Amino acid sequence: MKAVVNIALRSGVLDPAGKAVEHALNSLGFSGVSNVRIGKQIVLDIDESDKNKAKEQLKVMCEELLANTVIEDYEIVL
Repeated sequence: MKAVVNIALRSGVLDPAGKAVEHALNSLGFSGVSNVRIGKQIVLDIDESDKNKAKEQLKVMCEELLANTVIEDYEIVL
């Protein structure tokens, strides 16, 4: 089963990379751009046919390794 995990900094956590991209876009003339946030996406195949079991395994993966749950939120899409 293909799974996608989207990870982003929590609201309120400073995002220096997002600020840099926002500044660069504004410098290039894209003046309507604001509040840029940079995240990451992890795509993987998981050997599980039951969606509930797959989501539970992915949740454990995120909590233990893939996401820093102190400052990041994650979303699992199967």
